[in-house]
Amino acid sequence: MRGVYIHIPFCQQICHYCDFNKVFLKNQPVDQYIESIGQEFSYMKEAGYSFEEVETVFLGGGTPTALNVPQLDRLLTIVSQYIDVTALKEFTTEANPDDLSEGQLSILKEKGVNRLSIGVQTFNERLLKQIGRTHSNEDVENVIKAARKVGFENISIDLMYSLPTQTVKEWEDTLDRALALDLPHYSAYSLIVEPKTIFYNRMVKGKLPLPGEDIEAEMFAMVIDRMNAAGRDQYEISNFAKPDHPSFHNLIYWENSHYAGIGAGAHGYIGQDRYANVGPLTHYINLLDEGKLPHKEVHEVSLAESMEEEMFLGLRIIEGVSMKGFEQKFQRPIHKVFGKPIEKLQQQGLLKIDGDHLRLTRKGIFQGNTVFQEFLLGD
Repeated sequence: MRGVYIHIPFCQQICHYCDFNKVFLKNQPVDQYIESIGQEFSYMKEAGYSFEEVETVFLGGGTPTALNVPQLDRLLTIVSQYIDVTALKEFTTEANPDDLSEGQLSILKEKGVNRLSIGVQTFNERLLKQIGRTHSNEDVENVIKAARKVGFENISIDLMYSLPTQTVKEWEDTLDRALALDLPHYSAYSLIVEPKTIFYNRMVKGKLPLPGEDIEAEMFAMVIDRMNAAGRDQYEISNFAKPDHPSFHNLIYWENSHYAGIGAGAHGYIGQDRYANVGPLTHYINLLDEGKLPHKEVHEVSLAESMEEEMFLGLRIIEGVSMKGFEQKFQRPIHKVFGKPIEKLQQQGLLKIDGDHLRLTRKGIFQGNTVFQEFLLGD
C-alpha cells in the first residue's frame, strides 16, 4: 500500500454541509479511541498487511486537531510504531483555524507531520456563520503565521463556492484573501448537498437558496483562471498548487493505488478489496477489543470495476490517464476497452489525446460527471 488514512471523528462543531463520520468531542471516549487505532494497526500487521512501502499518511476527520496535545502526542507515537514517518513523502493533518494552538503545532512538527490542510471554506464572515463555522478571518491569518513560525511551509487551505446566497463578488473577495496568504496549495470545492446534513434538511423544506448552475460555473471558471494566473497550476479538477506541491496523498486515490483506512468509518483499498470500517465509535472499539478487524463490509473489485475506476479517477487529474500505463496495468489496450466512449467524447470536445495521455479538455473539466459516466462498462 502507498498511503494510510486515519480517521479522527471528533469535532468541536458540526458544519451544516458535512456528511462525514463525526461526533461532538464532549464526553466521548477519546483516549480509548486512540488506543483502538493502535489495536487496528496491530491486527492489520498480524493479518499480513505491510506498512513498509507507505509514502503518505493523512489524518482526517472530523477534526484531528480537536485532540489536545497529550492525545495528539499519543496518536502520533502509535503511528510511528508502525510507519517510519521520517521516510514519508508527506504526512498531513486536517485542522480548523480556531482550534490549532502553538503547542499542537509544535507536537505535530516534532512527530513528523509536514503538511497542514486547513478548513477555511470562505473569508466572508456572514457565510461562515451560515455554514456552521466558528472561526474568523483573523483566526486564519493567526494560525498560518503560527504554523510558519513553528516551521510548517507546506500549508493548504480548503475553500468552498456555490454556497447558499453566495455572490460572485463574495467568491472573488475570498479568492483575493486566500491568494494574499501566498500558500503553496489550495483546494476549491463546489458545495454538494449530501443526505443526512443540516443543509439537506433545509433544501428538502425549500429553505436553501443556492446560487444556481450558471453562477456555479462562473465561480469555477474564476478560481481556475485566478489560481493559474497566481502560479498555482490546476493539477486536479478541484486542486491547485505550485510546482512540486500537490497533495501526494490524494494523488494516491486518483491514481487508483492502494491505501489503508484506519479508524471508525474509514475506507481502504488493498489488493483487490475495497473495505469500509464500522462507523459508531463504541462498535468500532468493541470489535477491536474482541480481537477483530472492524470491517463493516469488504467488496472484491472486479477487473471491469478496476478499469472503470482507473478512468474516472485518473481523468480527474489534469495530466490525465497514461495509455501505456493502462495497458501495462490491465494487459489490454485502452482503446480496446473504451474505444467507443473515447471517440464519442473526443467528438463532443470533452476529451483529447495529448501524447501518451488521455485527458479532459477545458470544456470537459466543466462537464466531468458527464465524461465519467461514459466509462461505466455496465451501461
